[in-house]
Amino acid sequence: MAAWSLPVKIGFGFGLIGLLLTIIGIARGQVPLAPLNIIIALVIGGGVWFVVAWAVASAAVDVERDAEAEE
Repeated sequence: MAAWSLPVKIGFGFGLIGLLLTIIGIARGQVPLAPLNIIIALVIGGGVWFVVAWAVASAAVDVERDAEAEE
C-alpha cells in the first residue's frame, strides 16, 4: 500500500466507506436478499465511491503540481 499514490489511497478509503454504507443498507432490507443483487450492490456502492473520490483527489494533486511548477 506504500507504493500507491495519494489519490488511490483516498479512493480506497472512500470505497471502504461506500462498502460499509452498502452493507448497512443490505442489513436494513434495502436490497433483495438474492446473491447477485448483493454482489452488484457491493460493487456499485464501493466502486462508485472509489472512482469519484479518486477522480477528485487526482484533480487536486494535478492542480497542486501545476501551481508548484509555475512558481
